[in-house]
Amino acid sequence: MKFTKSLFYLLSLAILMSCSTDDGKIDFTFLQLNDVYEIAPIQGGAFGGMARVETIHKELLAENPNTMLFLAGDFLNPSLLGTLKVDGEIVRGKQMVEVMNAMNFDLVAFGNHEFDVSQKDLQKRLNESNFPWISANVKLKTKESSIPFFKEKNGHKEHVGETFIKEFSDKDGTKIKVGFISVCIPSNPKDFVEYGNMFVKARVSYAALKDSVDVVFGLTHVKLTNDKRIAKLIPDLPLIMGGHEHANSYDKIGNVIIAKADANAKTVYVHKISYDKKTKKTVVKSELKEINTTIKSDKEVAKIVDKWQSILNFKINEIIQNPEEVIFEAKTPLDGRDTPIRSTQTNLGQIITKAMSYGFNDEVDCALVNGGSVRIDDQLNGYITAVDIFRVLPYGGDILKVTLKGKLLKRVLNYGQLASGTGAYLQHYNAEKVGNKWIINGKELNINKTYSVAFSDYLLKGIDIPFLSATNKDVLSIYKPKPTEISSDIRKTVISYLKSF
Repeated sequence: MKFTKSLFYLLSLAILMSCSTDDGKIDFTFLQLNDVYEIAPIQGGAFGGMARVETIHKELLAENPNTMLFLAGDFLNPSLLGTLKVDGEIVRGKQMVEVMNAMNFDLVAFGNHEFDVSQKDLQKRLNESNFPWISANVKLKTKESSIPFFKEKNGHKEHVGETFIKEFSDKDGTKIKVGFISVCIPSNPKDFVEYGNMFVKARVSYAALKDSVDVVFGLTHVKLTNDKRIAKLIPDLPLIMGGHEHANSYDKIGNVIIAKADANAKTVYVHKISYDKKTKKTVVKSELKEINTTIKSDKEVAKIVDKWQSILNFKINEIIQNPEEVIFEAKTPLDGRDTPIRSTQTNLGQIITKAMSYGFNDEVDCALVNGGSVRIDDQLNGYITAVDIFRVLPYGGDILKVTLKGKLLKRVLNYGQLASGTGAYLQHYNAEKVGNKWIINGKELNINKTYSVAFSDYLLKGIDIPFLSATNKDVLSIYKPKPTEISSDIRKTVISYLKSF
């Protein structure tokens, strides 16, 4: 009997010790998104949708409570919803923050598009957010000095950190501290933003953090070439979760993995990570997961998304009927990304300008639109709906039929070409530079001739091209379409054109 009791005691003690023994190993999961501007599914509902992402998030949390949800920059702008006025105030990313709060994001990085909104609106979004932000190289520029961006709630200021630390523990008692560093590409200069050197700040923030944690990861919003340079500068980073590019990629520089998902949550990255405290080794296994119709929407997040989509559809219905109607199938991606649309002729720019000519029954010599009017900063692929065109051209506006002298048209075209890299770069139809000559509608431009040109109304405001306005003596006439004509809104014109195929 005594032997049996002793054996039972020893077995119980062994089981107890085995349950409480820290094996020095721990598993955790990162769910990564980047460059998300749309809260609802896109491409006719085929891909994306934050409510679907939340379903994945909750599944990962149930599998391992040590799961973190990240967004590697660019979410406040651009979006069609963000341009709408609701309750007397333009939305400007409010819808994104509301959805992200409901999803309980663990950490977000600043992207260059966060600075599209004004300082006042950015401060509102920071104050509304329940999730932490991070950046080592962007600061708020004040009259006196540059200070970290901050959240202000109930009179209390909470500064955005240059680094971030998260503690994990598992059932057997293993505990670790995980650190994060972040930098943003300095591609969006604003008076209220100071950009520090992203490579210097990445190294400095890593050096300041590394002795306080077990392992450090990157959460960046820079070009892939920049991420690769950071990987070389900081070779001990197991993983950089990056943004800025809109197409998924997975690269390895030395031992550093650089992962980027597709924009607008068409895909997400699931990184399952194991860390061994004894060997200090980190193993990362990544899966690119497509967010599509096979994934059910989380009900709580879907309620918020549906609320905002109802507002959007109501506003769009004031302009067109059936906003969710599929109007075109793009078998080749239509390129509306910021860099190409502002520096070279793209297929999307060609469609827009062809549509502008179509709106006047092709009774114009050429058509021109400033690349900055295209705000989607993404590619359209597959089934395209009317809403997608509103996302491309959220500000709308008339198409004007302008009669002007050839010498002014040449000056405008030259200015647009020299403005490559800015919003003043011109997308064009029936206007082509061959050598040193401009060819208009198949013939060399004649400075003494009079031309009829379809312009976006924004261009005639003299903002992008200072000398192009109704007051210029070489502008001979301007026809403004009636509200009943499709040219009264550039979006209606493009939709009508695409439906004609």
